[in-house]
Amino acid sequence: MSLSARRVTLPAITPIVLQKRVIKVYSEDETSRALEVPSDITARDVCQLLILKNHYIDDHSWTLFEHLPHIGLERTIEDHELVIEVLSNWGMEEENKLYFRKNYAKYEFFKNPMYFFPEHMVSFATETNGEISPTQILQIFLSSSTYPEIHGFLHAKEQGKKSWKKIYFLLRRSGLYFSTKGTSKEPRHLQFFSEFGNSDIYVSLAGKKKHGAPTNYGFCFKPNKAGGPRDLKMLCAEEEQSRTCWVTAIRLLKYGMQLYQNYMHPYQGRSGCSSQSISPMRSISENSLVAMDFSGQKSRVIENPTEALSVAVEEGLAWRKKGCLRLGTHGSPTASSQSCATNMAIHRSQPWFHHKISREEAQRLIIQQGLVDGVFLVRDSQSNPKTFVLSMSHGQKIKHFQIIPVEDDGEMFHTLDDGHTRFTDLIQLVEFYQLNKGVLPCKLKHYCARIAL
Repeated sequence: MSLSARRVTLPAITPIVLQKRVIKVYSEDETSRALEVPSDITARDVCQLLILKNHYIDDHSWTLFEHLPHIGLERTIEDHELVIEVLSNWGMEEENKLYFRKNYAKYEFFKNPMYFFPEHMVSFATETNGEISPTQILQIFLSSSTYPEIHGFLHAKEQGKKSWKKIYFLLRRSGLYFSTKGTSKEPRHLQFFSEFGNSDIYVSLAGKKKHGAPTNYGFCFKPNKAGGPRDLKMLCAEEEQSRTCWVTAIRLLKYGMQLYQNYMHPYQGRSGCSSQSISPMRSISENSLVAMDFSGQKSRVIENPTEALSVAVEEGLAWRKKGCLRLGTHGSPTASSQSCATNMAIHRSQPWFHHKISREEAQRLIIQQGLVDGVFLVRDSQSNPKTFVLSMSHGQKIKHFQIIPVEDDGEMFHTLDDGHTRFTDLIQLVEFYQLNKGVLPCKLKHYCARIAL
């Protein structure tokens, strides 16, 4: 009995090759950078590439934005979203852009939920008893069985018309509804307005100008697939806190636990572009800096704010005198005055200083980078050319403080509190208020900068 060999042909295994595409990413100053990326790259991966290529500090606030100039809309691209999918929804003739910049408020609601969900806008299911803490609100949002209900008045743009109508809205897990009878929540009075499973939520950048909105706090639902302005469902809030609450709640209901995972594990990208071997570099936070005294044999932490204030002023005076003497040794009779002038202008090289921008532009930059407590910039004053202005965010509002020059015994100083605390230059002033809140509502935490790619 003979055995015959039998040839078995196995099917060929075709390796999966990811196609690559070139994308262009813009920065705040309109410089751009082209990147060749795989088709499954996430927004977080793109941010990580740009962070590494430009040697930026990664504090997890770098964000990719989708900018639609023709309809004046912009949104945060979530860290887990596939960038190529976002681009596939763009029309051929649309001049849309990807922007790379800071967004300190991206996950701030996980840290300070009380700022994002005002009591008068949030209600819960009838079976919920007792008071609900802000942390519990987030847990309810992330739960699949229960949900908080966001409610309040919004201006809605009537379909196919230029007019806006003020209506009472309710946000539920199944979508956004409005009441046809005042503030009634009865099912017979509720009409469906929009779902958010197949739509993205955008913030309006120029709602008054482009869409005739009654306020500047507009947002809208836009279908994922390409569509014209007729497909937009435009809404407008009365204030920034209200808009932030609606947009944050919609993001949480749309993505749920995925947002929490993005926040907790920022380096888990799909395409593997983000290296887990790179330890994250964090920016300086207000809790990581303390005032120290090194004058004795042992260093000590200065816990008394009054003592820290006086030490900072004394050190500033000593530093300035040393600087003037050091620069004055070059033999020039005006070296001392030149060094003083240098101290007064040294701030121009700092990333937080914005030369000759308006109050409105300062507010726009801070809003873009997140209304988180302590986001700030320093700018020239337009009303008084000899002074400066510190613009900062606190309590989801932007506040402006004038920095006034004062003269004492022929020497110039900067002050925020009518001369009680004096600084030789703006750098010393900013560094002091990063450590101590002083007369400010909070410490300076994140500077608002314009980067270049």
